[in-house]
Amino acid sequence: MIDLHTHLLPGLDDGPSTMAESVEMARSMVADGVRVAAATPHVRWDFPTTAERMEYGVSELAAALADAGVALELVPGGELAIDSLPSLSDEKLRRFSLGGKSRYLLVETPYRGWPVELHECLHTLRRNGFVPVLAHPERNPDVQRHPELLEALVAGGVLIQLTAASLDGRLGSASRETAATLLQRGMAHLVASDAHGPTIRAAGLSAAQVAIRDPLVWHRLTTEAPQSILADAPVWSGL
Repeated sequence: MIDLHTHLLPGLDDGPSTMAESVEMARSMVADGVRVAAATPHVRWDFPTTAERMEYGVSELAAALADAGVALELVPGGELAIDSLPSLSDEKLRRFSLGGKSRYLLVETPYRGWPVELHECLHTLRRNGFVPVLAHPERNPDVQRHPELLEALVAGGVLIQLTAASLDGRLGSASRETAATLLQRGMAHLVASDAHGPTIRAAGLSAAQVAIRDPLVWHRLTTEAPQSILADAPVWSGL
C-alpha cells in the first residue's frame, strides 16, 4: 500500500516531536503493509513549513530509516492550507507536490465552514496545471450535511482523499457515513492515514479495509491511484 498523507517528519507540525518517534511510526506503517509514504507536513499560518525544511526533513528521516532497517520509501509532499496557497509560487508548489515533482497537490479541507475562496483556490490551481487532492472532506460538518458540495469540484478535476480512520469509524459516525456516501457516489479517489502518531489517527491503513469490502476497490484507493499520482499520470476516477 501507498500512504500519501502522513505527518511523519519530526518537529515540523503536530506530528511526532522526535526522530525516534518518527522511526517508530514508520516501523508500524511497514508492519501494516505500507511500502511508500509521503511526508506531508502542514503548510499554514500556525505551521509555516518551508519547502526547504520539508525536503531536509525527508532527507534526514530517510537516512534514519535506513540506519534503523525500516523498509519504508519516503517521498516529499505537503498539506497545504488554502490561506497558504496565494503566497506560494508555482515552483514552491511543485516542490510541495505529492512525490516532489508531480502536478498533484494535497490541499487541506477546512475543519469548519465551507469558504467561498476554497472553490476559487482549487479552480486557480487547476487553471495553472495542478491537480488538487482535497484531504479528508468527509470530516467537514458542511460536507457531512451536504455531500453534493463536492460534486462540482470533482467534475472539475479535483480528487478526494478519505481518511482511513473515517472509514472504520474511529473518527465518529458522521465521518464514517459521509465517507461511505462519497464512495457510493464515485467521489473518492484514494485513502490515506493522515497519521500523526500512535493515536486515533494511528499509522497504517489496513483497519479500514473491512469498510471497503471490495478488494479491487481497496487496491485502487491505496495502490493504483497513489501510484498514478507519484508517476504524475492520470488517476482513473471510476469505482
